[in-house]
Amino acid sequence: MGLVQAVVGAVGGVLGDQWKDFYTVPDGLPATAALFAAVPRGTNAGRGSNTHGSSNIITNGSKIIVPEGYGLLLFQDGKITGFAAEPGGYEWRSDDLNSKSIFAGDGLMSSLVTQSWERFKFGGQPGSQQAAFFVSLKELPDNRFGTQSEIYWDDGFLGTQVGAVTRGSYTLKIVDPILFVKNFVPATYLQMGQVFDFTDLDNGAASQLFNEVVGSLAQAFSLYTNDPSKGNRITKLQQDSVGFAKSLSEAVESGYQWKSDRGLAIVKTAIVSIEYDANTRELLKTVQRADALAGARGNSNLQASVAQGMQSAGENGGAAGIMGLGMASGMLGGIGSLQQPVAPAAPAAEDPIAKLKKAKEMLDLELITQADYDALKAKALGL
Repeated sequence: MGLVQAVVGAVGGVLGDQWKDFYTVPDGLPATAALFAAVPRGTNAGRGSNTHGSSNIITNGSKIIVPEGYGLLLFQDGKITGFAAEPGGYEWRSDDLNSKSIFAGDGLMSSLVTQSWERFKFGGQPGSQQAAFFVSLKELPDNRFGTQSEIYWDDGFLGTQVGAVTRGSYTLKIVDPILFVKNFVPATYLQMGQVFDFTDLDNGAASQLFNEVVGSLAQAFSLYTNDPSKGNRITKLQQDSVGFAKSLSEAVESGYQWKSDRGLAIVKTAIVSIEYDANTRELLKTVQRADALAGARGNSNLQASVAQGMQSAGENGGAAGIMGLGMASGMLGGIGSLQQPVAPAAPAAEDPIAKLKKAKEMLDLELITQADYDALKAKALGL
């Protein structure tokens, strides 16, 4: 009975695999899907009869449609045999015995009889495995990161170590699909029906990436705030998604070699929140106050503070308090010595009409001669 079943299975499978297939993207994919198998469309709107082919055999002459933003990886017996990065329709061609079809012009003998005998050896199953996988070449969004406790880094602008709890997200891109599949994707995702998604909480490989990003945040913050081209301003972090993404990508590459070993790169970041620790918040207040007290504005604030101090001294200590404040300010060179230098205002230009009017009055009073008036007139008019 087993022998008969094997023969029936071998012949039936070969006949089913003679049909050409039409492969495309599966339905219901999440927007963050990174890698998934191409699926055959045996029927369309009730039409078509290609429903009995083997799930791991692609018939010669079959067509595979690659949509925009995706690449196509071809596998033969677990090995990558081809890659296409351009969208469009591709035709499958293989020298493998199991891919031969009478509809692709491979002949009756090699397509039917030889395949039946070979499959009979494997109990009716084809002795080969072929697959086509789509890999996303787009930016994959919604990859989140966050810290449960403060991370610390050396801040170039503040000149000391600062700390914060932070959370946000980043976009990820597969820059080398072959390296990505060979070195990072687990074998369980290289099967029909499986979808590799970086945002899937049950994806252990994606969880590892999350941990590595969190482990690189301190170095990324340090790289950003110590880069003179970024202005060394900690407050610019949330306004520069591309700049911080570059620092984060460099930190991840330095620690975990995402690009060189896994074919992955961080493209953009969005920092949702940064909650600084108490010491950092106090330090930022001091720096902001110092910025606000620079230049002429600083002089106004300083004089107001001194005036308020004198008023408080008068209220609390009477004349003695004011005298004490006066002695202190005298020791420091007076209030004027506390002022920051302010550039003197430029003198206003004298009106030439007013000058001529004044000269005419002097001429009428015979205080000057006509020659003197003409000379003053020429000078005022720039003649």
